[in-house]
Amino acid sequence: MQDYYQILEVSPTATEAEIKRSYRRLVRLHHPDLNKQARDIHIKRLNEAYAVLRDPAKRAAYDAELAEARRREEEHKRQQAQAKREAEMTWIEGIFGFVRELKKELKD
Repeated sequence: MQDYYQILEVSPTATEAEIKRSYRRLVRLHHPDLNKQARDIHIKRLNEAYAVLRDPAKRAAYDAELAEARRREEEHKRQQAQAKREAEMTWIEGIFGFVRELKKELKD
């Protein structure tokens, strides 16, 4: 998922005026008529990001989706760390972990 705030170089708490100012500055910077090395993809990304962030309803939906994506990413990292830790366990630690989980299940 693209981070529109990063594309427009603004913080997630930026106001509409700050977003508009940053958008206009970046469009001038990447416009093909002013910058011969500019690529069309930059302008398309800027336009897409600005279209979402300037509309309060779209921005709220985007912020919720971005928060959910970050939560899933953190959960995935946590699961990977746990799997790595479990892979490094000795067999005795594994037995104690199994007994601990078994007791927890029996309580429930």
